[in-house]
Amino acid sequence: MGWEALAQWGDDVARIEPLAGGVANDVWTVRVNGQLAVARRGVRSDADLAWETELLVRLDREGLTVPVPIPTTACRLFADGVVVMTYVEGGPPETEADWHRVADTLRQLHRLTSGWPQRPGWRSSTDLLHAETGTRIDLGAMPPEGVARCRAAWARLVGRQTCVVHGNPTNPGNVRMTADRVALIDWDEAHVDIPDLDLVLPHNAAGLDDEAHDIAAQASAAWEAAVCWDDEYAVTRLADVRAV
Repeated sequence: MGWEALAQWGDDVARIEPLAGGVANDVWTVRVNGQLAVARRGVRSDADLAWETELLVRLDREGLTVPVPIPTTACRLFADGVVVMTYVEGGPPETEADWHRVADTLRQLHRLTSGWPQRPGWRSSTDLLHAETGTRIDLGAMPPEGVARCRAAWARLVGRQTCVVHGNPTNPGNVRMTADRVALIDWDEAHVDIPDLDLVLPHNAAGLDDEAHDIAAQASAAWEAAVCWDDEYAVTRLADVRAV
């Protein structure tokens, strides 16, 4: 089903204009009962969408500013691959101080989600030391030498506590800031993993020491190479992962 699924949010709903930046999804601003919102349509499974929408509801209740799912008239948080969420105002981080605030928000996310169950179908970076596939990752499609380098980077994370990671916080378009709060949007890549993967930020805003930053940066580069393989960006990121 396509955008006709929006009818499940009532009679007073309409698409306004597409939003740039969506790769795996079709994303539009919409108006629902007179309020500006965002609608996303993709091919994620119901189990995947249930995990994401329930996470966002929980984070909102805990005080984080996130896009909150708007229920259908039947009180469902998604329908036929479509999710409608509140529109989040704000601009991207621009200064070192802004990125420090982003780091604080990410650490709050990590504290709130310690022990959270894995997103259905996903693997963490350390899971991929033994698994070959997970969601968009297929290590079998990568050069064996590249896989060995990625796994060597991920092996340095073994034994650490896991939590929900946003998955792409360094994209300024995924952060919406105002003077009094930081909002994280676009949770399409969120999953359970090692929190340091979220903390390789501009200006080393998370304050990682040299060794911790090196471990996180190498693991993050390996993850981005694997999840995007084999486009130009992925090849560039793999080049950042040291040889074994």
